[in-house]
Amino acid sequence: MKIRNNYNATVAASYIGYVTQAIVNNFAPLLFLTFSSEFGLGLDRIALITTVNFAVQLLVDLISAGLIRKTGYRAAIIAAHVFAAAGLVGLAVLPYALPPFPGIIISVVLYAIGGGLTEVLISPIVEACPTEKKEASMSLLHSFYCWGHVAVIIISTLFFRVFGVFSWRILALIWAAVPVFNCFLFAAVPIKTLEGDETGGKIVDLFRSPVFYVIMAVMVCAGAAEQGMSQWASAFAESALHVSKTVGDLAGPCVFALLMGTSRALYGKFGDRIRLDAAMIFCGALCTGSYLLASLTDSAVAGLIGCGVCGFAVGIFWPGTFSTAAKAMPAAGTALYAFMALAGDAGCSAGPSLVGFAADASGGDLRRGLIYAVIFPLVLIAGVIILGKMKKAR
Repeated sequence: MKIRNNYNATVAASYIGYVTQAIVNNFAPLLFLTFSSEFGLGLDRIALITTVNFAVQLLVDLISAGLIRKTGYRAAIIAAHVFAAAGLVGLAVLPYALPPFPGIIISVVLYAIGGGLTEVLISPIVEACPTEKKEASMSLLHSFYCWGHVAVIIISTLFFRVFGVFSWRILALIWAAVPVFNCFLFAAVPIKTLEGDETGGKIVDLFRSPVFYVIMAVMVCAGAAEQGMSQWASAFAESALHVSKTVGDLAGPCVFALLMGTSRALYGKFGDRIRLDAAMIFCGALCTGSYLLASLTDSAVAGLIGCGVCGFAVGIFWPGTFSTAAKAMPAAGTALYAFMALAGDAGCSAGPSLVGFAADASGGDLRRGLIYAVIFPLVLIAGVIILGKMKKAR
């Protein structure tokens, strides 16, 4: 079958799209100490790199719903990959062509635009494909963000070991080849449009539905529960095992991402045999237990086990919420996915922030900070139960 008529090729391009998303979100943070030493940047400016990336993606989430309806899926997803590639190439070039910090920030803005558009578009593109087992496909799709995250950490670490960390500009150009390749793939594959975009469903209709607000709450908690642990995984590994930063990254965020991807891949394979709401409630309980284990134990090993179990537990939250929303509001179109991305990103900020502020208030005790994040999986469980009751009422 030719690629222009093969929706499996569309799904494959979407998988690569999430790998691109993982690259733009996780490559630069590996270089923060390098930026500090090479360009003389203080920690306040280093922190601003993440803030700008997150803020731009939130802004793109907010404005993309109406914009994508005008441009269409294909033009928008190709543009997303062009921006991602431009940002990665810019990261290798602009800090040396311009004053270093403005050069980095311009690059971050470029790839953040691409990341924001990708996050909004990939799920509805896959949802619109005429393929079977949508819930399983959605979970498998989101697992590729995790595999991309793992690949970025492992490949970058090996590259730096062989060629030295100050060869990072070459690696940035190598990573830029991924979105460049996917531009050509998305230009060729077939792309369908969601029902709500074809029928011209109004964004204002979303705000009239009580289901929408419950979905948004669940999505915030999905992002917060995931990132509340993920952002602190490296610190956990380093403090518990007293190892180098390299080993700490592999033992902390890499294991977290690996188990999160495993969870999504398993549901992608066996999801048709499991009720989604039951799986999300079970994983919500497992996530609650993992946070309690990490925060209440004095054992370093138990703390790391809690971190890893949390990665497995949260794996289903994000794709599961997308699948639930697609069934609950089938006529909402891309607008629903844009607002869900917005809510998810807000949660990704709220989770780590709550843990950080709580830890600071507890005298810098990270374990004490983590216990406050238990609120997120508990609220997610409540939201899933409420959505189930709303479904029965309809």
